[in-house]
Amino acid sequence: MNLPFPINAREIARRYKPVDPKTHKGIQGHALIIGGSYGKIGAVVLASKAALKTGCGLVSAFIPKCGYEIMQTSLPEAMVNADKHETHITEIHFEIQPQAIGIGIGIGQEPATQKALHDFLKTNSHPLVVDADGLNILSANPDWLSLLQPGTILTPHPKELERLIGAWSNENEKLQKTIDFSMLYKVIVVVKGALTKIIDGDTIYENTTGNAALATAGSGDVLTGMITSLLAQSYPPLEAAMLGVYLHGKTADIALPETGYQSFIASDIIAHIGKAYLSLGTM
Repeated sequence: MNLPFPINAREIARRYKPVDPKTHKGIQGHALIIGGSYGKIGAVVLASKAALKTGCGLVSAFIPKCGYEIMQTSLPEAMVNADKHETHITEIHFEIQPQAIGIGIGIGQEPATQKALHDFLKTNSHPLVVDADGLNILSANPDWLSLLQPGTILTPHPKELERLIGAWSNENEKLQKTIDFSMLYKVIVVVKGALTKIIDGDTIYENTTGNAALATAGSGDVLTGMITSLLAQSYPPLEAAMLGVYLHGKTADIALPETGYQSFIASDIIAHIGKAYLSLGTM
């Protein structure tokens, strides 16, 4: 197994594309966030706001009906489409043409939701990020993994990763099993943790930003929104994942002197995305 390549300032500088001063929202990408269920609409609010703050021109959310007013009130900049069911998603349908989709956050595991995810994956051709219960549904239905398009980005935390690849006894075994999984399904796996790693086939990348403040509720939802936004801005999947985890970690490094570890929350990640971007200009 090769040593990880560091995701550091030098690597990000090679990949970061400054915004064209003459751009407009119609060519900055349209991201679609699909998720939410009763009591978990906040996950979609966080991801959608993070997608906007990361720079895509348009963001739409597809959620169950119970979240419609919450989304429209919490994030007036986003567009909202609602499922016919009140508490969970039962059928995924949209008329827009997004450049990228993030799915799974707060979506729950109702049988109808699982079927909706299956039917979506059968026809989806958009660049995709899968997180949270989207991953848990795939773990419970492993034959559906073959429906994922090559280059799909999966963003599991350790327990979600274990459900996908099985248990491991040490770090090397975890990485090897993740490499095998990535190569088998041709997906990119963002292994979230103290040192977040990105597995792309047999190549490992290790992030160099971030700190313990990121261990907070909603942090992963924000990362999903950020990576989806970068995909929508036409970054290739690996570069979207690399830039996403780097900026995500950088926000915590920038905010830490103000917030400390204990009072940093997911909304603070979103609030500091701008400063994280500005730090790229000093490279």
